[in-house]
Amino acid sequence: MTSPATPETPETLQVLNRVFGYDSFRQGQQEIVEHVAGGGDALVLMPTGGGKSLCYQIPSLVRDGVGVVISPLIALMQDQVDALRALGVRAGFLNSTQDPGERRMVEAEFLAGELDLLYLAPERLRVDSTLALLDRGKVALFAIDEAHCVSQWGHDFRPDYLALSDLHERWPDVPRIALTATATRATHAEISTRLKLEGAHHFVASFDRPNIQYRIVGKNEPRKQLLELLRTEHSGDAGIVYCLSRRSVEETAEFLVRNGIEAVPYHAGLDAQTRAEHQARFLREDGLVVVATIAFGMGIDKPDVRFVAHLDLPKSVEGYYQETGRAGRDGLPSTAWLAYGLQDVVQQRKLIDGGEGDAAHRRKQSAHLDAMLALCETVDCRRVQLLAYFGQDGTACGNCDTCLAPPESWDGTVAAQKLLSTVVRLRRERRQKFGAGQIIDILLGKKTPKVTQHDHDSLSVFGVGADLADSEWRGVVRQLLAKGLLAVEGDYGTLVATEASDEVLYQGRTVQMRREPKRAAKASSKSRRTEAADLPEEAVPVFERLRAWRAATAKEQGVPAYVIFHDATLRQIATEQPSTLGELGGVNGVGENKLAKYGEKLLEALSS
Repeated sequence: MTSPATPETPETLQVLNRVFGYDSFRQGQQEIVEHVAGGGDALVLMPTGGGKSLCYQIPSLVRDGVGVVISPLIALMQDQVDALRALGVRAGFLNSTQDPGERRMVEAEFLAGELDLLYLAPERLRVDSTLALLDRGKVALFAIDEAHCVSQWGHDFRPDYLALSDLHERWPDVPRIALTATATRATHAEISTRLKLEGAHHFVASFDRPNIQYRIVGKNEPRKQLLELLRTEHSGDAGIVYCLSRRSVEETAEFLVRNGIEAVPYHAGLDAQTRAEHQARFLREDGLVVVATIAFGMGIDKPDVRFVAHLDLPKSVEGYYQETGRAGRDGLPSTAWLAYGLQDVVQQRKLIDGGEGDAAHRRKQSAHLDAMLALCETVDCRRVQLLAYFGQDGTACGNCDTCLAPPESWDGTVAAQKLLSTVVRLRRERRQKFGAGQIIDILLGKKTPKVTQHDHDSLSVFGVGADLADSEWRGVVRQLLAKGLLAVEGDYGTLVATEASDEVLYQGRTVQMRREPKRAAKASSKSRRTEAADLPEEAVPVFERLRAWRAATAKEQGVPAYVIFHDATLRQIATEQPSTLGELGGVNGVGENKLAKYGEKLLEALSS
């Protein structure tokens, strides 16, 4: 329950209570808010769903002037502004989607001091008229959202972000706060240098999202595996499915629709109107699945995304962390699910070898991939491995697949030697290179037409691998590639030995491998509870009634449902069932403006 503010309450906490309806800050927020409100510069690393927005919104409301938020997310600015206006915050934006009349109106509001927050795309700060406008008004602070976009070899690099280093030179007395949800120590340092924030106070929150359950499964008809996940654990839930190619996005969306799952595609090959419509539907409708390339999702503020699934291997742990972080922003149990196989490793290695950039860039990409492969192949807690990548310590979480169904490790040295020996013999004795399929057929002693055509059944290694099944050999290949003991070459994905292969073949190096558990880890009753289990039995129908009221209200106003109230707020109302406006005002997430705007109608819906 929220507590009434007193005259002794700090102004920042009064704003949190009055505007946003919360009686206390989340861990780490208050120190950041007070520092920026006091005029200090800040660089903030905080996980998705950790409450970064409040770190600049509240200082903007407390300080004299308008908070200017630089965001690359033009398509989402309208929703961001709608959400703030629903709270009674005077917010506006300037971007290329507006006509001249709309822009002039927002500019007039800014100059008249009638805005609390103004959202700008970074490219607008290269326009002289925008700079002149900011000079004529009163700027309370500059907030640089998605600050990792300044990292030149990052996955979301935006050239316009490089110019943001000039903000401090033009407005030296205006505090700056740069925020990102994903940064290794190297990316953190790059952000600091490029935005000239070396002298700023750096705030690094824990990257742990304990409500997310991380699960990585071996690929075996991945679309069917995905369908089983959605039907058994996420029926009717909103979620995001990531695929590497546009074709895979289209085919997966069609597959889900054919099987009764409401799904839409999203990728750069669709026209802008279709992309905008699909994004708007995802934000506004309950239970819609978006199948997308990584072009979708940055800045999506939908709190009730219950799962993020990957049907292809992400290129880096940073990308994976950011994408999975779009699940469970409301703090409720959510799933991060990835299907991963041998072909993923082959494909990613080929993309790096044939990609843009110099040798140093390819080495950096390889290092990113190696870290991602290590996360996939670990026999230890996924969360511990993930946090370690970002420089943080952790203990076994009990809420990832390797904790729930621990995989075995086994001594794969002999198997590695057999496979590497086959690759080396083909190269030395026959001057030939082949992909994994042919190598495995030789090891299994299969007299396929291709094996007999090349006389591979006469090799001394023919049939020496009959002790393992085809799927087990594919796991051996995948893990040797992951460890750098085997490499992919050419357009056809042929396998070749590496310098490190000799360590296994001739120098006594042992190779520990991961054996997949017999049963896939599924959500435990502790970690993936249904809505009914989360609520007292008598509150479940009340919660559903409130959701229906919220959906109708959101549709009437043309805004996403979460702009009205978050699920967590409705759940508290359904459980406590307040009967007066005073009691309703004590619920987390019910600020003064929402109480005045929706209070009577919500109480009516509650009592109906």
